[in-house]
Amino acid sequence: MEYFPLFLKLKDQPCLVVGAGEVAARKIELLTKAGAHVVVVAPDIGNQVVAMVDMGQIVIRQQTFTSDMVDGMRLVVAATNHRSTNVEIANAANSRQIPVNVVDNSDLCSFIFPAIIDRSPLIAAISSGGASPVLVRLLRAKIESAIPASYGRLAEFAEKFRQLVKQHITQPAQRRIFWENILQGRVAELIFLGQDQTAEHQFRTQLAQTENTQIRGEVYLIGAGPGDPDLLTFKALRLMQQADVIVYDRLVSAGVLELVRRDSEKIYVGKQRNNHSLPQESINRLLADLALSGKRVARLKGGDPFIFGRGGEEIDTLMQEGISFQVVPGITAAAGCASYAGIPLTHREHAQSCVFVTGHLKDGTVNLDWPQVTRPNQTVVIYMGLVGLDYICLSLIDHGCPADLPIAIIQQGTTSNQLVLTGTLTDMPKHPELAGIKPPALIIVGTVVSLRQQLDWFQSNKNNFLQEN
Repeated sequence: MEYFPLFLKLKDQPCLVVGAGEVAARKIELLTKAGAHVVVVAPDIGNQVVAMVDMGQIVIRQQTFTSDMVDGMRLVVAATNHRSTNVEIANAANSRQIPVNVVDNSDLCSFIFPAIIDRSPLIAAISSGGASPVLVRLLRAKIESAIPASYGRLAEFAEKFRQLVKQHITQPAQRRIFWENILQGRVAELIFLGQDQTAEHQFRTQLAQTENTQIRGEVYLIGAGPGDPDLLTFKALRLMQQADVIVYDRLVSAGVLELVRRDSEKIYVGKQRNNHSLPQESINRLLADLALSGKRVARLKGGDPFIFGRGGEEIDTLMQEGISFQVVPGITAAAGCASYAGIPLTHREHAQSCVFVTGHLKDGTVNLDWPQVTRPNQTVVIYMGLVGLDYICLSLIDHGCPADLPIAIIQQGTTSNQLVLTGTLTDMPKHPELAGIKPPALIIVGTVVSLRQQLDWFQSNKNNFLQEN
């Protein structure tokens, strides 16, 4: 993050704009909207800037810039066409530790102007750090359409009753839940319809019905998918945004964690082979204790919580304690990684069934139902089988699978770092790139793997994008 986003209070603050052309006029307009008193310095004053004088917040000095003009200013904007003048302005401001923006010269800026969505008092700002102004404009248009103008009135309504709610509901966690219900429920809809009096009556009724009692928390068991955050369900995202605590494992990608509520507490309980940060029983107990203390807990699990995720064990503990919970399915690694690798799990000419198994080593062996997994015309997906790969390949051959049966290993599937190795049961354990593959990785065995070359849409799209850019 090259620029740290801040909202600066400029009401009644002196701000300097050097330049008085069309670009300067746009900056002056933004500053005066924020209540700033703007001093404009330029030897030639454009018509747009002259017309702004009647606004009463602008003083025009028709003269050449000198460095002492920045003294006492809250911020400075350089909007001239002369590089040398812009450098002089930037140096003068920086030497006095005054924020400075030099239009179209990001290397001279200590701050930049974002694209602004104004629903005062609700303000949203977007920036690409100067990398792509067009992309910022497109994103602004999307957000403008998604946030109706009436959201500003909703924010004003919330501000009006903020202290009243604080006095009535003393517990911060309960107060947050109350506001979430208000701002997403009937009261908000009435504000959007312009029925403010009815909205206030409904609000006061709900507030009067809210008691200062101990909140009983709940747990959301959420499938975080195989890695790509775009594969999350809408429900998963909504619950992640309202959870007070995030309990997550090793398979939850950084991109998914970026989408949780910023002020939530995050607890890592990931497991690696022979290295469990918390035993499963302790995780079960942790979820229950957090909920009993009144927290809303999002338990994020890679893939789907009910497919080799031990989700059933966790909710069993919650049920014994009488704790409310929800289960949100996720795209399991088998479905997600296979799709992004261009390997259909079933295919009319190759596989009429698909089997999911776990390849954990125990006492140096993998305890699988070998007659079942070696049946013809099926696909076998092996979770957590990388360590026992040699044994798995040999056992499949020993139990009747053809030695040249195709096999694929997928690492970091569905992400930009996805890596797919393909081969046969005979040569995969000797694959020259195998040493670079790290868990977690998914193994797919079956003739469907042979379709990858023609169906590899994800890698093809990525290569085309790189060539075009």
